[in-house]
Amino acid sequence: MGVALIEVQDLSKRYGDTTAVDHLTFAVQPGRITGFLGPNGAGKSTTMRLILGLDRPNSGTATIDGVPYARLREPLRKVGALLEARAVHTGRSAYHHLRCLAQSQGLPRTRVDEVLRLVGLTEVARKRAGGFSLGMGQRLGIAAALLGDPHVLILDEPVNGLDPEGVLWIRNLMKALAGAGKTILVSSHLMSEMAQTADHLVVIGRGKLIADESVEDFIARSSERSVLVRTPQPAQLIKELERVDADVTTADDGALIVRGMAAAEIGEKASAARVVLHELTPQRASLEEAFMELTRESVQYHADSGLSPEQPPIVGSGALAAPAVPAAESEVAE
Repeated sequence: MGVALIEVQDLSKRYGDTTAVDHLTFAVQPGRITGFLGPNGAGKSTTMRLILGLDRPNSGTATIDGVPYARLREPLRKVGALLEARAVHTGRSAYHHLRCLAQSQGLPRTRVDEVLRLVGLTEVARKRAGGFSLGMGQRLGIAAALLGDPHVLILDEPVNGLDPEGVLWIRNLMKALAGAGKTILVSSHLMSEMAQTADHLVVIGRGKLIADESVEDFIARSSERSVLVRTPQPAQLIKELERVDADVTTADDGALIVRGMAAAEIGEKASAARVVLHELTPQRASLEEAFMELTRESVQYHADSGLSPEQPPIVGSGALAAPAVPAAESEVAE
């Protein structure tokens, strides 16, 4: 069997006067986790739908192992996808939902039991899926994606609704599958999770490609760099640095965060002023900071809280086999 990968070539999709995907080209290689990132309205969901044959492009192609999804034989054995975890018959049990999918692809009944155990739903397998919590529905969607032991996985927000233990499980599962040579494309808005999970990034904005590179290279492109400085003479050092227009802020623990100067320059200024330094550490931007900077011009929707500065915002209240559903997720309809 040939190497499975996803290829998007000069792909475009328009809805009336709106261009959702604009001449997009990238490839998802096997053996690594590729994070698919972009601001809201960037075209990520549309791109994934085009790859999976759920929509037709106006131009360009999207193929899996060189073949459009619609032409794949036994597609569940080739591609597993999670786009909308709630897309299940609410009156069916988790077991029968997966059993129907398995029968459609000639998969054995034993595989249903395997994936239910893998995602931690064995104990609630005979409960109606319509009564599942968000996290349990997400587990069921992941089980369906894994049912055919596919070579390619396309996952949209796979950790949505999962408890911390479940998040760790899906992270380790994806890493294990990538280590086994599978091709994984995962979309998420959680930058902290992508920083721990992804090996490579495809970043789009307004339907266009912004980046197709490793996580490390993407972060390195960011100008959001700073230097962490610790000194018993902070006031004196701040005075010296502000003379050369450095941006200096004080952290909660008393450390200084300096922007606009390299660590070597700060050290030279401190030495000239006879300021003692206890720490001088260059800080690299986080993935979130790099993402915000490099996609700033591609953000389609800007929120305005409408609050004054004094008015606080209102806020709402190791193994591959998943842990059993926690108590907080276990309430289901009979």
